[in-house]
Amino acid sequence: MWENTRLVVFTAICASLYAAVLIPFKVLPIIPGVAELRPANAVPVICSFLFGPAAAWGAAIGNLIGEFFGGMGPGDVFGCTANFLYGMAPYKIWELIGGAEPPTPKTLSAWARFAFTLFLSSALCALVVGWGLNLLGFVPFAVLGNLVLFNNFVSSMLFAPLLLAVIYPRVARGRLLYHHLLPARPTKSRAVRFSGLALLTCAVVGGMIAGNLLASGYWTPSLLVAMGWETQSRAAEVGLGLVPFLLLAITGLALL
Repeated sequence: MWENTRLVVFTAICASLYAAVLIPFKVLPIIPGVAELRPANAVPVICSFLFGPAAAWGAAIGNLIGEFFGGMGPGDVFGCTANFLYGMAPYKIWELIGGAEPPTPKTLSAWARFAFTLFLSSALCALVVGWGLNLLGFVPFAVLGNLVLFNNFVSSMLFAPLLLAVIYPRVARGRLLYHHLLPARPTKSRAVRFSGLALLTCAVVGGMIAGNLLASGYWTPSLLVAMGWETQSRAAEVGLGLVPFLLLAITGLALL
């Protein structure tokens, strides 16, 4: 991607657009210094369908720029990583389940696949952010993870279909979509890619459930109990308990 000048430019456009919509809403915090109302969360999804991997880098950089205006901290490492994955997942998932169909749903089947793509991408982002900030002892996963999932999914479902219906056909006619600009690459077999999607789905959904149980104290890994590593903030429980789910989710995304 970095060898294509247009995609580098699209990375900068995605980053600046994401930051420009993020910054004004810093004055409406839900959790001060951590989370705020974010209609901008539709931007990485829209850009992902248009510009592919450029959207992933743009989302990570744009989130970092936005954080300069809300207070930087160690949790921003997890925020950038989560936003990178949030920009990467939609186009990779849609390539498999959407096929050659554009991400502008018109039928019930297309809407179901579109909603599934957005939910899985939103949950992957929420899993990483919730895990990271609970690991640092800042905000419980049961609060932040669920909030990010809801915020991302609702924002992207409200705005992405409307904006894609207007923008996607024009970008496609200009032959500026990512698959117009990137060289052809060897594709994995559909069996491998569907295995990756199944792995990603199970890891993300299982991770969200496990994260809520761990953060709420309903489940503690027996190894931590045996070693006496139980904590008041549930940082160790969430931090270690969700690592297998995160590794499986990343593996599943890579297989796509």
